[in-house]
Amino acid sequence: MKLFLVILFFLPLRFYCQVGQTNFYAIDNRVGSISVAKTDTLAKQLASLGKTDREKVRAIFRWITEHIDYNVMPGGRGKKKPHSLYSEPDDSSAALPPLDERVAAKVLKTGVAFCDGYSRLFKTLCEHAGIKAEVIYGYARTNNNRRFAVNHTWNSVYIDSSWYLLDVTWASGVLSYGNEYIRQYNDFYFLTPPDEFIREHYPEHLQWTLLKDPPVYREFAQSPFRYSGFVKAGVSSYFPTKGVIDVSVGDTILIELKVRSEVRDFLVSESPVRDTAQLTKFSTEKTSGEKLVFKYDITDATGEWLYVFCNEELALRYKLNVKKEIVKASD
Repeated sequence: MKLFLVILFFLPLRFYCQVGQTNFYAIDNRVGSISVAKTDTLAKQLASLGKTDREKVRAIFRWITEHIDYNVMPGGRGKKKPHSLYSEPDDSSAALPPLDERVAAKVLKTGVAFCDGYSRLFKTLCEHAGIKAEVIYGYARTNNNRRFAVNHTWNSVYIDSSWYLLDVTWASGVLSYGNEYIRQYNDFYFLTPPDEFIREHYPEHLQWTLLKDPPVYREFAQSPFRYSGFVKAGVSSYFPTKGVIDVSVGDTILIELKVRSEVRDFLVSESPVRDTAQLTKFSTEKTSGEKLVFKYDITDATGEWLYVFCNEELALRYKLNVKKEIVKASD
């Protein structure tokens, strides 16, 4: 018997943008001219670029994304928890500055950081600018993690009598498949709405979801992995909601998309590298308001991952648990 699974995507007319976001064009252009300095001096210079706390936070955020690179560890990343990246005791005595200040100074000196360093630098600069900020520890949906542990840090900042979420590490750039850091700014992670942020970030303490009814951890951990293409395509709904699909050899996975605007190309593949030989292209006339249906046959050679591409970029990844028949030896 064939097994049919349906995946639904709803693509808005425009790429995702932050609702009510201020135009920061002038600030973004000016942060590049500010050189590295001591934390208090740097914070003062960056704060001078804005009149409101929101603008000051933007200047701090964008300066970090433009000046600090991710510290790629030899042999791969993610082998250390954020808590253990800096082993010095948090001694706040007069003889030794607080840990956040020491880490921030080290990041500014070296120009590189892990997520813990990015977050502590952001918090330190905000506090010197008179703005409350917190470092948040939690679980992140990353391409390298098959099991979940406390593996990431990000920030929350207090602006206009409300807390907001942001991730300066992920906003700064990406890692290539060769584990090379590429500086590539992503504005999605600046003051991200909580219901969007929770898709990839699950804090240790639920108060930092900033949601009235946060999902349980199991919901977070079992959802499919989302790539940057998911955000850029503006996907607002999808099915299956779980990231693991149980199938057997001989089953057919039916993937169905519903779109509101033009889809230049769409591809479902077992490879994370987009293969144009497998690509199915559509025109606006064929896709607008219609369903796109794909059948994916499960064979003995089917791998464990299924990748969904939309408009030339990875959007989703599903895990396939393929049940294969066990051939019994004849008597």
